Amino acid sequence: MSSMFERAIKKLVKEIGDQELRPVKCLESTTKIHRFSLIRRKKARSLFWQLPDIPLGISLMHILKPGSWVPDAAVKVPALFSGTMVWKQQAAGNVNAGAEAGFLEETTVCQKSSLEYQIVSTPQETWTELQERKLLKPEPLFLKQCREAGMNLYVVTDTVELLNDTELQDFSSANVSGKFSILLNIWGKSEGQGWGSKVREKKLTVPKGSVLAYRRKQLYFYEDEWGIHHIADDDETFLAGRVQEALGLDFKQLQEEVSQKVKAFELSKRLHCVVFSNLLEMLGDRKALHDLLEKLELEPFGHLDGPGGTILRELRKESRYLRVDSQFLLLYLLEALMVLSDIQLGLLAQSLEKRILLPQRDLVRSILESNFNCSQNTPFTLQPELLAPLQGEGLDITYGLLDECGLQMEPNSPRSTWNPEAKEPLSALYGILSVLKQLAEA
Repeated sequence: MSSMFERAIKKLVKEIGDQELRPVKCLESTTKIHRFSLIRRKKARSLFWQLPDIPLGISLMHILKPGSWVPDAAVKVPALFSGTMVWKQQAAGNVNAGAEAGFLEETTVCQKSSLEYQIVSTPQETWTELQERKLLKPEPLFLKQCREAGMNLYVVTDTVELLNDTELQDFSSANVSGKFSILLNIWGKSEGQGWGSKVREKKLTVPKGSVLAYRRKQLYFYEDEWGIHHIADDDETFLAGRVQEALGLDFKQLQEEVSQKVKAFELSKRLHCVVFSNLLEMLGDRKALHDLLEKLELEPFGHLDGPGGTILRELRKESRYLRVDSQFLLLYLLEALMVLSDIQLGLLAQSLEKRILLPQRDLVRSILESNFNCSQNTPFTLQPELLAPLQGEGLDITYGLLDECGLQMEPNSPRSTWNPEAKEPLSALYGILSVLKQLAEA
């Protein structure tokens, strides 16, 4: 998913202001989600975050007996959203590496989007009529598989659809100026003023009819009956032995959950290296991470090409000695990675390369510890001693991770604003940094 697409859709959903609207996560999914589409989501191994929605490419109509009645026309409300986001940042410094330089760098990033869209809603009468239809017999195979895998299923009720082909633009420029004193050779030195610039422009066309966001309701099945949870969002789809979720969770419980997973992780030194190096190579590729997650859940493990395949092959070799807890930790890590955005996955790869996982984890821990149960937008200040190890590019990477979680970061300032919606991605980020630190150290 392009970062410009991700940012534009998040901004649109925020402007619409409907808490039930979910932004589409990737450009590919914009053609897979429609009204009455079925969405699956598996329960996470953590109590503190949920796995992302995955469109099945199947309609609710595929599991119901045919009827003569056709769902009535949707309610359509057209609207236009146009926005420009501009970021400017300055950095000054000195460089000594065969050259002495005093420089000032100014970076400008500009993103433009103009989205003509319509909100397509399904009247309540439609659901009343649909629920008179019976489930198909025999049960469709995919429904049986979802039942056996403990999947929760949802149906798309409303969509936000693009009315025209739309071009998103992302423009960035960097200008560097200053006094340079360059060592030309062992005999002499040259001094002077200088400047330079670089410009990058990206464009992305999103086709007409693409679904940018959606509302969905959870389905439930009990014997031969089916229905919709109009209020509950994470109950059980298949009502047989309902599992109650833990209530009143706090940060201490998150710490204990992560600590238990990390302590149970036992791999040989060689396998540690294989897992770490190949995960690093995969961090920028959501599909590769998701494929590894699904193959790792199979018994025996499934087959893959690329870095994920290398991890699976090495795990198979040591399977007789491998503790089950260790396999579960890899699944725990992969599930947490699925919670983050593509931008964050790229920033995590940079964090690994710069070896700043520990100060990042400590910073995230301090934010969660102070704000975990805060239900309102509240200003707070990042602790200076925790920011000290994260200077220059390391600080930019860290601020990017926090900003993508939903915190309102102030550039070049320790001030920020807590957003309750940031708790879930921040909790996942805390778990990820803890596990990756363990892998990196080994």
